[in-house]
Amino acid sequence: MKNTECFGEREKTIHLEEIIIVKNVKKMIPGAAIALVIAAVAKFLESLEESAGLHFIGASVIAMFIGMIVNAFYKPNSVTAPGIKFTSKKILKFAIILLGASLNIRTVLTVGRFSLTVMVFTLATCFGLGALIGKALGLNWKTSSLINAGTGICGGSAIAAIAPVIEATDMDIAYGLSATFLFDTVMIVVFPILGHWMGLSDAAFGLWAGTAVNDTSSVVATGYAFSEAAGDFATMVKLTRTLAIIPAVLAFAAINVHLKRKAQAAEGTAVKVSIKSIFPWFILGFLAMSALTSLGLIPAGTAAALKTISKFLMVAALAAIGLNTDFKSLCRSGAKPMLHGFIISLLVVLVAIAVEFAIGIAPHGVL
Repeated sequence: MKNTECFGEREKTIHLEEIIIVKNVKKMIPGAAIALVIAAVAKFLESLEESAGLHFIGASVIAMFIGMIVNAFYKPNSVTAPGIKFTSKKILKFAIILLGASLNIRTVLTVGRFSLTVMVFTLATCFGLGALIGKALGLNWKTSSLINAGTGICGGSAIAAIAPVIEATDMDIAYGLSATFLFDTVMIVVFPILGHWMGLSDAAFGLWAGTAVNDTSSVVATGYAFSEAAGDFATMVKLTRTLAIIPAVLAFAAINVHLKRKAQAAEGTAVKVSIKSIFPWFILGFLAMSALTSLGLIPAGTAAALKTISKFLMVAALAAIGLNTDFKSLCRSGAKPMLHGFIISLLVVLVAIAVEFAIGIAPHGVL
């Protein structure tokens, strides 16, 4: 009799948990659906742009701006807010995990001897001088860090990966994306002209574009505008830069915890921090996907499909961030974040080409 009662209680508990899960999922649907629709529209607009032979604005930035326009007329409410938050936080992390499938360690080894030397200097410029510039301009460290990461690593993907571990606000993310996007738009046009003017070889230009242009789509557009060989090499270099997401995420997670402890110590309160709160667990998923691809356990076709899904989900997450961002508040910050993005991007461009000349890759290095 007791066993029957216990079994009945367990069934009731399981049934109750199922009801709670279904209710929570239903709560997410309206807001998530809006973000996914905006993402689809953004991808469509991007495809129209590409079919016209242009590439000035990527789908991520388009989605974020559409989200901000919607926010101006329709603020998230109790019906849509849970799904929008879920998409901007959880879906974003899932997209980063899937992104790992696009990174093959063999690619890193292939182009490493060319790119790693340049990357050391560009990353030092971004995170060293970038932090000082952000402080001099009076920006909060989270906004400054996201701009530096977007410029130094891989545009929107780096911003998306680092934002959760430093507990950045949607406004910080919007500033970071806007600042990196503006300079990318200029570089797509100017880089090929400068490359031909300096007489750079395909290898030299591919390495320059791959290390100095921010977003992946912008790197591809810039590289192939110069030549097919330069585009291929720039894409490989860009994938190598993506690997820097891992140490950057871990470092920023530790910095965020340190600053929390420091703030609470100043207030005279103790803070207990567990490994779980410090470690960005989603980065393990990113590493696992990369390892599976590198070992050949994920076929090339599947890896390409996962990358496409990852990019779409990232666009949806940035649409959700836009839906939570007040455009008027963004404008009130003035030009400081944009100025920060411009200065640090210009420094990276100059440092990257200077290092290439110093180590003999520019102007006539070969693949």
